Amino acid sequence: MKQKILRVLNILLILSFLLQVVTVLLLMSDMELPGYVFEAHEANGIAMIALIFFHVILNFGWIKMNYLKFLRKKATTIANG
Repeated sequence: MKQKILRVLNILLILSFLLQVVTVLLLMSDMELPGYVFEAHEANGIAMIALIFFHVILNFGWIKMNYLKFLRKKATTIANG
């Protein structure tokens, strides 16, 4: 179940990222743009933060196992003197 959720979440994150890239490129251009481009960029940015938050929560076991190892090793080394 978690893998299915992550699969959908990852697709949503990719689409959200691509929308952010497109809208920021449009906003940086000198083109006359409708107001909804900025609104889309802003709303998608908030949605992207939420998606990243859930992505980290669902992957926290993997993050802890792979990236926080050095904290355990360092703490053990310090404790052993």
